[in-house]
Amino acid sequence: MSPWPVEIRLRRAERALEIDWDDGRKDVIPAELLRVESPSAEVQGHGPATRKLVAGKKNVTVTGAEPIGNYAVRLIFDDGHDSGLFTWETLRRFGETKAEMFTAYLEALHGAGLSR
Repeated sequence: MSPWPVEIRLRRAERALEIDWDDGRKDVIPAELLRVESPSAEVQGHGPATRKLVAGKKNVTVTGAEPIGNYAVRLIFDDGHDSGLFTWETLRRFGETKAEMFTAYLEALHGAGLSR
């Protein structure tokens, strides 16, 4: 059985999402990472060739979270983005690999001559 979120909190001052899991793990995921890696088609496209590199989101915040059934949450960002549905599996992956994901994001920005 996959880990299940017990509580999800917006940490606006830290620009992060905090998740307590039923297996005791706690993740704090930066809003910037959630925004630039959103599972939405707007960011992910319809395959690797159409994936978009999102820049300029260093100070983005999550302003709201709406439950979607019992499997996901829709995050609402202060830049208007609200189309990504973050499943529990996706949020767990973000929490477990956030350092690697963020490093890859920074490298992609640098390679494209863009900034956070």
